[in-house]
Amino acid sequence: METPVQPGQKVQLEITSYGHEGEGVGRYQNFTLFIPGALKGEAVEAKVTEIKKNFARGRLLRIIEEIPERRIPACPVYHECGGCQLQHLSYPAQLALKRQQVMDAVERIGGLTGVTVHPTLGMKEPRCYRNKVQYPLAMENGKVSAGFYRKGTHQIVPVTGCLLHSELSNRIVAAVVQKIEENHVPIYNERTGSGLLRHVLIKNAFATGEMMVVLVTNGEKFPSGSKIATELMTEFPAIRSVVQNINRSRGNVILGNQSVVLGGSDAIQDILGGLKFKISARSFFQVNPVQTEVLYEKAVDYAGLAGTETVLDAYCGVGSLTLFLARRARAVYGIEVVPEAIRDARENAALNEMKNVQFLVGETERVLPELARQGIHFDVATVDPPRAGCEPELLRSLAVNGVGRIVYVSCNPSTLARDLKLLGELGYKTMEIQPVDMFPQTYHVETVVLMSRKDK
Repeated sequence: METPVQPGQKVQLEITSYGHEGEGVGRYQNFTLFIPGALKGEAVEAKVTEIKKNFARGRLLRIIEEIPERRIPACPVYHECGGCQLQHLSYPAQLALKRQQVMDAVERIGGLTGVTVHPTLGMKEPRCYRNKVQYPLAMENGKVSAGFYRKGTHQIVPVTGCLLHSELSNRIVAAVVQKIEENHVPIYNERTGSGLLRHVLIKNAFATGEMMVVLVTNGEKFPSGSKIATELMTEFPAIRSVVQNINRSRGNVILGNQSVVLGGSDAIQDILGGLKFKISARSFFQVNPVQTEVLYEKAVDYAGLAGTETVLDAYCGVGSLTLFLARRARAVYGIEVVPEAIRDARENAALNEMKNVQFLVGETERVLPELARQGIHFDVATVDPPRAGCEPELLRSLAVNGVGRIVYVSCNPSTLARDLKLLGELGYKTMEIQPVDMFPQTYHVETVVLMSRKDK
């Protein structure tokens, strides 16, 4: 079937909605076009860049009619860097967009109508919220370059001061780059697999102020590593840990399995909702601590705990949500397939003197039947899966176990809607949905859903 547009063609169209990555969507001669940078309600001119069977993509050339919610991005590399997608949209409009994303997915994919989707919970200050900086490195014109990948490529856009990170994190990255150059550390070449230094990670504990620097290398030998660590810790007293992480793989995975302390301790500590958490080089910790508290308090609220319940926390990670739940429940079981995460979770429980928590390694759908055979049944279950959503076997095992209430925490509206549909078929009703803006200036949205068994 011939499409009404051709590559390179200029078209004028009205933007009527948004795509799942925040790009503007309009129709030209009844054919769908995705235009990054265009906003709903605007009339624009775009150049067609890519054609698929049922849609095309285009590049925004000019705005014919602009909406009042359009903003001038504060970041000088916003249009090159792939890190943010919505800086050109006012923050209240970003929150409305994210709510609409959830509503559309739940109705279109989940087949659910009439479900209450609350307004998105946003931030008072939607900048400088990230507690982790993650920069790939490259050589550009004989100089070390640190930044973010250009959207859809592995070309690095140099970034000297990201608006989503703290000012101190940005200064530390600049200092690391300077010391790399001074010590002539060879930079990893992704194409050839040669060179040593691959990534720089900065972790920032907001509550305690402690900082960690992680230098990811292509091998064990790092002659200037200890020297660089000493210089960084002298220049920045907030740095309590400098770690070398070794990653020899040729893929896109950032961190390897082996870490070596170059200076200070092997971890830093942060406080979330009054709870202490140990953060190591490889441990996962939510990148927006302010909104994480908002997210977890909503999850605990939906769990409806009175202190007598036995609670399951599936995909528990390092146990952050688990410990929030444990303060209100009789007993909580956290299950996670990654052994290192469970080790960190147990340390976090001990750090907070939590006696009513157990952490188990394994797939929840395998562990749950064994717990049932031991006579352990759950009143409430929370699930916080990766972007791919829950395994169907896990959802079925929750239903078989007779869990009365499920709190689903999701970072992907599409897979969330798919799983809500299956849970509906398994006897659960979606009661209400609360979007939370964990990642301002981007299209990502976190969601908390309350579900209850229909027969309850």
